[in-house]
Amino acid sequence: MAFYSVLAVTPTTEDWIPDYIGPANALVAEHGGKYLARTASHEQLEGNDQPSALRIVIEWPSREAASGFMNDPRYVPHLKARTAGSTSVHFLIEGKDDLA
Repeated sequence: MAFYSVLAVTPTTEDWIPDYIGPANALVAEHGGKYLARTASHEQLEGNDQPSALRIVIEWPSREAASGFMNDPRYVPHLKARTAGSTSVHFLIEGKDDLA
């Protein structure tokens, strides 16, 4: 079953970004992930204002693939750099409909 990472990221510094993009892209792909969206083009349609510079959606083939990526020792230093240099929120969502 597919899982989806949904992130809201607002950089507080851009120092980490050049060293982050290439390795993150490669590791997402290595763990079976696929970027569905990485964009500053988004708008909030509902709820209390939750501004974010970027919205990112990654499709994973499984929970294990997403966890494998997040816990990959090669990714951990990039994760630390991203979280230190941004305000980030990351949800992992199972691709199912509990209300059907």
